[in-house]
Amino acid sequence: MSKKSDPRDIDEDAILRSLTAEELEQLESELAEMDPENEGLPAGLRQRDQTKKTPTGAYDRDALMGHLEKEALEHEDRADLVPFTGEKKGKAFVPKAGAGQIPIHEQITLEPELEEALKNATDAEMCDIAAILGMYTLMSNKQYYDALGLEGRIANTEGINSVVKPDTYPTFPDEPPNPTNVEQTLERIQDDDRSLTDVNLNNIKDIPIPTLKEIFSAMANNTSVTSLSIAATRSNDPVAMAAAEMLQVNTTLRSLNIESNFITGEGMLAIVKAMAENTTLNEIKIDNQRQRLGDSVEMEIAAMLENHPSIVKIGYHFTQQGPRARAAIAITRNNDLLRQNRVR
Repeated sequence: MSKKSDPRDIDEDAILRSLTAEELEQLESELAEMDPENEGLPAGLRQRDQTKKTPTGAYDRDALMGHLEKEALEHEDRADLVPFTGEKKGKAFVPKAGAGQIPIHEQITLEPELEEALKNATDAEMCDIAAILGMYTLMSNKQYYDALGLEGRIANTEGINSVVKPDTYPTFPDEPPNPTNVEQTLERIQDDDRSLTDVNLNNIKDIPIPTLKEIFSAMANNTSVTSLSIAATRSNDPVAMAAAEMLQVNTTLRSLNIESNFITGEGMLAIVKAMAENTTLNEIKIDNQRQRLGDSVEMEIAAMLENHPSIVKIGYHFTQQGPRARAAIAITRNNDLLRQNRVR
């Protein structure tokens, strides 16, 4: 092709018709490898198939693994280029005379009485002296501050050996499980037991979801319970929907705690909207759900606090600055209104 010829005048069809079958197959393989759509694939998937050998039989994995193992056992190990003889080469290290000693110009001369006292001091006394001088690396933090606070007594009685030993701290037993009987509590709520004013079901993991829904359904007509807490009970959105229906009709409940559960933004939004028809609730805790509630739900929470003067406490950590500031202003205003009502 001459320099003056235009590439647009090339007849691709004529060139393709002149190619042989082998050349067409090679061209197809080259184009498949240059395909930009396959650029992100691993090399093993981008490579063209270059195996033309026909299979000799059906694939047998066990036979293949047995053959590979047999070949590996029969193959001789490669001999070491330099065999190990155990011979030691080089010169042994010999420290120079005077190594490890403090130079004369850096040595400190003490008074005879002080030098005699330090020479006869025990390890425990030396560690206490080091603490007073600020050499706290010779002991733990607790021993260091104990040595500074004591007068006339040795705090670090184990000496330098205490550096590798941790401090001993008192152990406290785990909190006992929640002893509340769920079925009995549900019956008392349904019967509107006057002696039952505080229901605490926190940390009871095996409460069935239908039972939790029944508790909120019974709370709709209950006139005795003023505090209900179901934190860490694995409650989900159906339980939140039941709680929202309860809040629309209940006029006795003052505190509701549903923290540390699996309620999503949809279920929490239903509870927040139900608060528009509730004027008796003073405290609500909804923090630490399994997933974030979302910006729109936080805006609804802030709007609910602004339009609900009876809420004086809310347990929730806002992730957005705007709703957090609005909620703080609303809670401050609600507490101020409550204080003014008490003064009157």
